[in-house]
Amino acid sequence: MKILVVDDDRLVCASLKTIIESQGDIEVIGMGHNGQEAIALYKALKPDVLLMDIRMEVMTGLEAAVVILAEEKEAKILFLTTFLDDEYIIKALKIGAKGYLIKQDFESIVPSLRAVQSGQSVFGQDIVTKIPGLMSNSAQKEQHNFDLSDKERELIDLVAQGLSNREVANSLYLSEGTVRNRISVILEKLNLRDRTQLAIFFYKNLI
Repeated sequence: MKILVVDDDRLVCASLKTIIESQGDIEVIGMGHNGQEAIALYKALKPDVLLMDIRMEVMTGLEAAVVILAEEKEAKILFLTTFLDDEYIIKALKIGAKGYLIKQDFESIVPSLRAVQSGQSVFGQDIVTKIPGLMSNSAQKEQHNFDLSDKERELIDLVAQGLSNREVANSLYLSEGTVRNRISVILEKLNLRDRTQLAIFFYKNLI
């Protein structure tokens, strides 16, 4: 099994490499220290599992995961963090992460990597007990308007899921040209550059 480790603390990266490679059949094929490096290394190395921190300079792990999953829907991302923040857990779940672990629970890292690689989802016990309440609160939470209509929000949601313009058009029963035009209008309204920024905006602001 090939693992990519991304954490802004180089000592943590080195420690994780030691823990993971104590298992003879698992190899750490690369290490990065921010979200941008995670995206580049994932594309270059194609790991079986990406083990990644959340809070990092330049680009967070959550933002990087949005980009990676938009391009590779089957990517297996396991978050490893010191933070039990409700907002982070909700976003990790909605993005499509395969797991969320707390760093202090280091004994579970290798078993969790194996579980994720085999197709399972893994969440630490502290997180599992929080999930039902978190998802309920999230659904009830009043969202910022951002001057977006319900139809625009629906379109942004589909883009954030990684759907192409054609797939969005089929889902909304619109022409592909109409979808392109509406995305252009939304990007201008939100002062965003492209679909990737739009997906990141969705996960930061609309869930």
